[in-house]
Amino acid sequence: MNFYFGAAKTLDRLDAKQGSIKGLIADIPEKERKRSAALVIETLKYKPVLKDVISAADLLRQERRIKTLNLALVLVHDLLFTPGGIQASGGPIKQAIMRHKTRLHGELQKIKIKRGVKSNSELVQSEDEKAAQIPRYIRVNTLLWTTDEALQAYISQGFSLSNSLPTERSFSKDEHIPDLLIFPPQTSFQEDTNYSSGRIILQDKASCFPAVVLNPPCKEDAVVIDATAAPGNKTSHLSALMRNKGKLFAFEKDKKRFSTLKQMLEKARCYNVETIHCDFLAVDPTDPQFAPTTHILLDPSCSGSGIINRLDHLLDTEQSNDGNEERLSKLASFQLMILRHAMKFPNVLRIVYSTCSIHAIENERVVEAALSSEEAKVGSFTLAPQNEVLPTWPRRGLASEMSDPNRAASLVRCLPGEDNTNGFFVSCFVKGGKRKKRKLDTDRLQWGTGETIIHATPNVREIINLVSFVNYEGAPPSSE
Repeated sequence: MNFYFGAAKTLDRLDAKQGSIKGLIADIPEKERKRSAALVIETLKYKPVLKDVISAADLLRQERRIKTLNLALVLVHDLLFTPGGIQASGGPIKQAIMRHKTRLHGELQKIKIKRGVKSNSELVQSEDEKAAQIPRYIRVNTLLWTTDEALQAYISQGFSLSNSLPTERSFSKDEHIPDLLIFPPQTSFQEDTNYSSGRIILQDKASCFPAVVLNPPCKEDAVVIDATAAPGNKTSHLSALMRNKGKLFAFEKDKKRFSTLKQMLEKARCYNVETIHCDFLAVDPTDPQFAPTTHILLDPSCSGSGIINRLDHLLDTEQSNDGNEERLSKLASFQLMILRHAMKFPNVLRIVYSTCSIHAIENERVVEAALSSEEAKVGSFTLAPQNEVLPTWPRRGLASEMSDPNRAASLVRCLPGEDNTNGFFVSCFVKGGKRKKRKLDTDRLQWGTGETIIHATPNVREIINLVSFVNYEGAPPSSE
């Protein structure tokens, strides 16, 4: 029964907004993690139905031993939706549920009749169906083997190589991202030794865009920064593109995520990466160690509104609402802050800013604000032309959100589900003309001033003014 108490506690913490589903599952002891994760996720999928069943059966009022709704949810879930029922030997709590077994099954049947469905799977939330249409992408870790070797490995496992989106036992090569392979949505790699050994990375296609667009140098004296690196998919991608040459600094300020980052990079054999447990905003751009940096990847905290296969869509609407205006404004302020900070590095030539958000306030408007900033003027930063930013990708930025509509062609967007990816946004800033070394007036540019930019559009000015109250400590971790 302790297993059910633990799962209920995880649901309690979700209700209290003490973390994301993925993060809280990571806190479960490894011995019970896989089993508990399955129960928590499946319970959340059926939560609206389970609540209706429990309410109709008047379970909590009649059985006072069941102290919380979440404990009832996990127990009733297993009673109704798993072949073996409740996995506990006995005891008063299991007996309390079993006294209502017939009534609970009856209430479930009434709901299915009312909704006109025959199977339990038809009761789950619709986002699962949408997410299920996205192909399964794996990135070949070219630090450990070649793409051709990977192709032969999966052909030998019984997959056939196709030139179109794969079905059943086929797979294909992606047309936009080198070393990315596409498999049917339900393909599992958890038991694949190529996954456990780090030779393949499970990574959505859109999440591969930033590293490819950054196009880091592949030479021994290269210096590159991944400013918000955990969990490490993009960092390992950068390392592979650099062929383990040069120096790649990977920053992560959260202790648990930093540990995850190190494990990921060790597994992927990324030997040119130096992980730093530090807030990127606290880094001095003129520090001799970091001043030579020429390329910076920024994938900061965002709303995650583009991620349709994320687990958090299973939360109640009021919990998972990613469109809260105040929250989006604060996130946009933080995103602008970190982008402006990256522009202060004296030798930086190329900065990629990306989000997994669909909201213009986090995407085009942040880009506009950054281009209007003092840092952009000092560094002569502009947007890289379309021919340097996935030129054949069809969906570009929103022209209606840009002061110069032509700039939208330099931006990349992915719509969740429609582009066979999660939702994503990518922009690339390049330093124009001669590199300027003029020292910024940092006193005037302190983030707390809320200073506006004279020539900014209203939307951009709104974002810049919001910098003064951004809560960086409260920003959620970015999703990959």
